Amino acid sequence: MSDLPFTLDQLRILKAIATEGSFKRAADSLYVSQPAVSLQVQNLERQLDVPLFDRGGRRAQLTEAGHLLLNYGDRILALCQETCRAIEDLQNLQGGSLIIGASQTTGTYLLPQLIGLFRQSYPDVAVHLQVHSTRRTCWSVVNGQVDMAIIGGEVPLDLQSTLEVKPYAEDEMALIVPVFHPMAQSGTIQCDDLYKLKFIALDAQSTIRKVIDQVLGRSNIDPRLMKIEMELNSIEAIKNAVQAGLGAAFLSILAVEKDLEFNVFKRVTIENVVVKRPLSLVLNPSRYRSKAAEMFIKEVLPQVFQLNHHLHPLVQLHEDSK
Repeated sequence: MSDLPFTLDQLRILKAIATEGSFKRAADSLYVSQPAVSLQVQNLERQLDVPLFDRGGRRAQLTEAGHLLLNYGDRILALCQETCRAIEDLQNLQGGSLIIGASQTTGTYLLPQLIGLFRQSYPDVAVHLQVHSTRRTCWSVVNGQVDMAIIGGEVPLDLQSTLEVKPYAEDEMALIVPVFHPMAQSGTIQCDDLYKLKFIALDAQSTIRKVIDQVLGRSNIDPRLMKIEMELNSIEAIKNAVQAGLGAAFLSILAVEKDLEFNVFKRVTIENVVVKRPLSLVLNPSRYRSKAAEMFIKEVLPQVFQLNHHLHPLVQLHEDSK
């Protein structure tokens, strides 16, 4: 180790500067002084005999050598974290942590319930939940920033060969309208009636929107002819817009189940059309899987069907969790 031209602390500092965009903010995030950060970078550049930052601009910009070192440094630091967590596992779940990634719907409406169940059995394990877009969540699994992820929809094509994807449940997308909407009392509508509605939807590039369009297309419904009144980037914002009478929406039954029970919205079914999407467990087969992650998959995830009777199982996860 003494022959290496860098230390783990220097790699952490390099990553912090790249993330924060300045030496000062990096120093603040690491709780050290700015001169200490600058000195470490100077020593690192001297040991490597290459400049790592272009100091001409206001923002700290990495040179080509800096980007190269950051790329390898991220992998080195991730391996260090895996090592520490493997050692923590020797304590047989009497500590340690579990980091779960999730897409928007599953992270907001499903994972909190499952994490609550897990904490009942393993109260000493610290559980962290990161909720982002499906693509960003999958990248977090690739990079080892999360132990596993629960997502709705499909994993991006460019990541499918790297990740282990296990579709385990089907989530139904409900068509909801305001309680005072003329179709609220219809119960069931025809496919052509969709073209008469005004819709509140997520962005066209969102995973949920793409799944809905694909399913409707397979039922000979052209999503391009549907009237999108507005696009919002939040499920809760869409729910509020529907409640205010601004339009109808397709939303996961996970997100609206309680609202339907309390008559906040009305659900309308489409004759001979059911819009479903898969929920998948996403893992990185090349990274260490902690005992906490194994227990979550084997003991907690199967209970999702008891908590949400609208979800339908696709596979038995406990048969092959490794």
